Amino acid sequence: MELYLDLHSPPCRSVFLFAKAVGIPFEFKLVDLSKGQQYSEEFGKISPMRRVPVMKDGSFVLTESTAILKYLVQKHPSVADHWFPAELQQRARVNEYLSWQHMNLRAHGSKVFLLKALFPVIMDAEVPKEKMDAAVEDLNQSLKMLEEKFLQSKPFIIGDKVSLADLVAIVEIMQPVGVGVDVFEGRPKLSAWRERVKKVIGEQLFDEGHELIMTASSLMQKMQNNSQLEMLKPKFRKLFS
Repeated sequence: MELYLDLHSPPCRSVFLFAKAVGIPFEFKLVDLSKGQQYSEEFGKISPMRRVPVMKDGSFVLTESTAILKYLVQKHPSVADHWFPAELQQRARVNEYLSWQHMNLRAHGSKVFLLKALFPVIMDAEVPKEKMDAAVEDLNQSLKMLEEKFLQSKPFIIGDKVSLADLVAIVEIMQPVGVGVDVFEGRPKLSAWRERVKKVIGEQLFDEGHELIMTASSLMQKMQNNSQLEMLKPKFRKLFS
């Protein structure tokens, strides 16, 4: 099995960390987003969507991180049930979080990251204060919902054991942390949950998965020499207009 990944991407980190944590063997295929490798002819033949992660299992190609995660759980019977429980209502809770996070925690955490890390490089301008303030406020609202609706007083999102929901949540939360926005400050419940998730995944593996994002300044330097910058400007204008 091949996994096409760039660990700057939270969805890629979720797939990487899960496969490593549960012992699913795979070949790591780097698609360097900072170099625009997702637009290469070679990668386009694998996935016309030109996004990562992508899984290639024999001749079967699958995109979308949550679809890949569920596929891996269901293909490998050795994976513990708690990751994606067979019990109807617990599985529904995992799916509920995975459905919610796309347009909430993922969208808001990524927006803060893009504004902090890439906007100044791509647009050659400082981020307008009102845009950054609005992005951080949206992120705070998503974090509040994560704590109050999904986590509540439980050790993990669906109860006493970790699931795909926790894994997908933690990688998204680490995205703004990588650019200096400490979302755990003043949130002891969220901080304790993070430590529990790290312990299950394994602290060394967790740190390996997040090594690139915790040095996001190097991404900014790589992007400065990227021939794709001009192509990205219209996308950023549309995204942040």
